Amino acid sequence: MANSTDDHGHCCSGEISNPSVRQTLDELEFERGIWSSALNGEVEKIQQHLTKGVNPNSVDTSGYTALHYASRNGHLRACKVLLDNGADPNICTKSGLSSALHRSAMKGHGAIVQLLISYRADCSARDADGKTPLHKAAENGFEDVCSTLIKANQTCKIVLDNKNKTPMDYVTTDNTQLLKLFSS
Repeated sequence: MANSTDDHGHCCSGEISNPSVRQTLDELEFERGIWSSALNGEVEKIQQHLTKGVNPNSVDTSGYTALHYASRNGHLRACKVLLDNGADPNICTKSGLSSALHRSAMKGHGAIVQLLISYRADCSARDADGKTPLHKAAENGFEDVCSTLIKANQTCKIVLDNKNKTPMDYVTTDNTQLLKLFSS
């Protein structure tokens, strides 16, 4: 293999030979940070970050906390470790104003929804579309999550989003069990 040199005979011109291998500083920070560990449910790595003094409420460049990532991806143990170490379940993302409860309700992660509620997550928090976590669970047909959210806060059933729709308005007509839940 021949050595590559620039016009001055230097072998380290600073150019990257394969531009597809480039990684932005933001991507590198995410990958090495607590957020990637939470996204992947790597509890031991999360604990290492926390032991080193990483704030569990620190946000990445997109405005997400580690708890947002762990909640959305169904990593119950990761959520528990974060919450036990001071993660705030009510921090909302910058653009969508979504909380960890919105993220877990949207994906149907019932055990995480229960955990977040036990750590005082706000069931009536509204995202940028005016939707509560109950709206998110209802539009995706997650009966168990809807039941948990309604038990935690009955008034969420009547909250109107920015389109003047209640959570029940998002339930499909063939989902009779979920419709019964909202009617009771």
